Amino acid sequence: MIYLDNAATTMKKPQCVIDAVVSAMTTFGNASRGAHESALTTSRVIYQARKKVATFFNCPKSEQVAFTCNSTEALNIAIFGALREGDHVITTELEHNSVLRPLFRMASEKGIRIDFVKADRNGSVRCEDFYALFRPDTRAVVCTHASNLTGNRLDIARIGALCDKRGALLIVDASQTAGATPIDMEAMKISILCFTGHKSMMAPQGTGGICIRGDIDVRPFKTGGTGVQSFLRTQPEEYPTRLEAGTLNGHGIAGLSAAVDYLNEVGVSAVEEKETGLMRRFYEAVVSVPKVKIYGDYSGNPRSPIVALNIGTLDSAIVADELATSYGIATRAGAHCAPLMHKALGTEEQGAVRFSFGWFNTESEVDEAARAVREIAQSIE
Repeated sequence: MIYLDNAATTMKKPQCVIDAVVSAMTTFGNASRGAHESALTTSRVIYQARKKVATFFNCPKSEQVAFTCNSTEALNIAIFGALREGDHVITTELEHNSVLRPLFRMASEKGIRIDFVKADRNGSVRCEDFYALFRPDTRAVVCTHASNLTGNRLDIARIGALCDKRGALLIVDASQTAGATPIDMEAMKISILCFTGHKSMMAPQGTGGICIRGDIDVRPFKTGGTGVQSFLRTQPEEYPTRLEAGTLNGHGIAGLSAAVDYLNEVGVSAVEEKETGLMRRFYEAVVSVPKVKIYGDYSGNPRSPIVALNIGTLDSAIVADELATSYGIATRAGAHCAPLMHKALGTEEQGAVRFSFGWFNTESEVDEAARAVREIAQSIE
C-alpha cells in the first residue's frame, strides 16, 4: 500500500519510537502512584518528555506542558479552561471541528460571541481581516496553524504579534504543523499551543499536549486522581497536575519522547523540506490534468504537505475507493471534519480527496499517485 493519509495519522513510525513503546509496555508502573522502581521509572520518563516538549516548542516553563490524548482534548482544555462567560472570540473558516464544536458549545452554554475570518475560494484568509474583527472585549483568537483540508498555512507570528498588542490570547491548533515545521511559542507570541503526537511528530496515537506560555489561568477540564494532595476536594492548583487528572498514557508518552529525539536528530526543517518537495512534485504532476480541480493556495506561501482535489463530478468517496482498490493508494475523502472550509470551497456535496505526504514517503510513490489520478481522470467521458 502507498500510504498518503499522513494528515490523519502517520502510519509508519521511526524504529526508536516503536522500541520505546515496547520497552515501556514491559517496564512501566503508574507515575506518581508509588515509590517502587517501576513507578519511579515512569515518572522520570514523563518528566523528561515534558522538558523535551517544552524545549521543542520553546515553551518557557516545562511544568506548563500538560499531556493529553490528542489535540482535540488539548483544545477542549484550552477553550473551556481559558475562556469566560460572555467573552468575544475570533476564529476562522479554516477550522477543524476540534475547534468549532467547543466554541459553538461555549456560545450555547456560556454566551461567548464568535466572529469568523472568512476564507476565499482558495481557502485562504487575510491577516488584515483579523484586525477588523478585534473589539475591546476580545478575549482570544483561536485558530489552526494550517488547514487540514487544503494545507494553507496561517501567518501565526503575525497573528501572535497582533494578539500581543491587543492583550488577547492566541490559542493555536498545531495538529498539522507540530513536527512538520518549526514552532517557537515565544517568537510567535503563542499563548496556548495544542498539539497531537500521532501526525507529523510520528509518535503513537493517544498522545498530545497543551503548552501554556506565561501566567494564564486555565481551569481544569476534568478532575480526579493525581497521586498527590489526595485529601484536597478540588483539583490541585499547580501545573501540570491541575490539567492531568487520571493515569497518563505513559507508554505513549515514552514513544512521544523518542519521537522528539528523532525529530531533533533529523531536523524539523529537513522534514519540512522533504515533505514540501513531495507535495510540490505531486501538485505539478496533476495540476494540468483535464477534469482535475485542486483546492488551496500554491502561490509560494509556506504550506503543509497536502493536496486536496476532485476529479470531474465524481463523488470524492468513489475516487478514494478507486485509488485504494485498484491502485493500493490510501487517501482521505469526504468532509475532513472541516465543514466551514468545504462551504467556502463550494465542496459541501462532493467533498474532496486529500493526498497528504509524510517523512517516510518516496518520490516513486508520489509519481504512482499522480499516474493514478491521470488514469482516473482519463476514464471519465
